[in-house]
Parts: sequence; structure tokens; C-alpha cells
Amino acid sequence: MTKEQARQSELKKMELCDPCAGIQRNWRRAPGHAELVQRGNRKEERGSGTVTITIYQCDHCGTVWEYENDKTNLHAGWSVVGR
Repeated sequence: MTKEQARQSELKKMELCDPCAGIQRNWRRAPGHAELVQRGNRKEERGSGTVTITIYQCDHCGTVWEYENDKTNLHAGWSVVGR
């Protein structure tokens, strides 16, 4: 099993609250929800330049999210990274 397959398997076991389950993943400009609390951010280099990735955690279910703000990639956006 690859590292990505193991991660996906672990994420399937996680239970998301209803607001987290409603977040549209991998789509730039998709809204989060009111119980997401910002925990920090970082810059990463991409082929198109530097992008900002902001980390959030849900106060309700504890799910940790990353939001990638890459203006050149419409499929950046929200992704679950763990608990």
C-alpha cells in the first residue's frame, strides 16, 4: 500500500461533522464553515509561483483542513489532512 493509499484509508475512517462534510474539496473559492479556526499558514513554491496554504481545525469535530490559495489552479482549495 502506498503512503497516499494509507492516508486515504485513514481519512475514510474519520467521522466528519455535518458542516465539514458539506465543504466542497479541491475547488478554489469554496467556502469553509463557521466553526473552522485558523491555526497557521505557510508558503510553498509551485510551478506557477508561490502559493499560501492555510491550516484550519474544526472546533466541532477536530478535523484539520488545509486551504491552498493558488490563483492559477482552479482545483486547489480545501483538503482534509487529519485530526
